[in-house]
Amino acid sequence: MKKAFTSVIFLLTVFTFLPVFAQSDDGFVPLFNGKDMTGWKPCKRDFRPYALLEMTDEERAKFYADNQAAYDAHWTIENGELVNDGNGPYASTEKFYRDFELRLEYKTVPMADSGIYLRGNPQVQIWDTRKEGGKWGIGADKGSGALWNNQKNARFPLEFADKPFGEWNEVRIIIRGNVVNVWLNGKQTVKDTVMEYTWDRSKDMPEVGPIQLQTHGGEIRWRNIMIKEL
Repeated sequence: MKKAFTSVIFLLTVFTFLPVFAQSDDGFVPLFNGKDMTGWKPCKRDFRPYALLEMTDEERAKFYADNQAAYDAHWTIENGELVNDGNGPYASTEKFYRDFELRLEYKTVPMADSGIYLRGNPQVQIWDTRKEGGKWGIGADKGSGALWNNQKNARFPLEFADKPFGEWNEVRIIIRGNVVNVWLNGKQTVKDTVMEYTWDRSKDMPEVGPIQLQTHGGEIRWRNIMIKEL
C-alpha cells in the first residue's frame, strides 16, 4: 500500500513538471499569458498546498471547483494585467516547481498586504511601507522583498527598495534548495538566506510546490510573470 501511494505521488509530481507555455530564447517561460488564467488554479487561504498531491483526481477537481466562484469574483484581467481586489483565494500555479528563477512586476495600493509564496510556502513579502499603513511595528518600515515569515534566519530586507504607489515594482527571485536570493527594483533585498518551512518548522522546505500570489488588504496588479527552471 505504501509503495502504491509513493508511485502515485511520483506520477503526480512528474505531471506537474510538464510545460504550459512556450520557452523563450533565454529560457524563461511566461506563467501568465495576459488573456486568461491558463495554468493557474484557486487555492484557499491558509491551505497546505502539498495536500493536493495526496488527493485523488476527483478530490482535487472538487477542491478547485469549491473555490472557483470566489476566484472568479475577486480575480480579473485588465489590459494584460492580472488583478486582485484584495480578497478571495490565492492564485496558485497548477504546475509544481523545484529550483527556479522567477521574475515579475507588481503594483499595489495603500493598506494592501500581499506576498509571493515559493513552493507554496510564505513568503516574499509585499506591503504598505508607510507609517499610515499600520504595520511599522512588524517591519513594514524596512520595506518589501524579504522573507518575513522567517524566525531563525534573516526576515527583513537588506535595504529599502519599494517604489511609490502607482509605480510598477520589479521582482527577481532565485531559489535553489531552500536558499533564496531576492532583488526588488534592482536592489538585493535577500542574499543567500535559508527560507524556513512555515507549515512545519521542524522540517526543511519541500523539494517541489506551486508558486502562489497572496491577496489581502487591497488591490494588487501583476504582469510579466516569467519563470526559468534551474
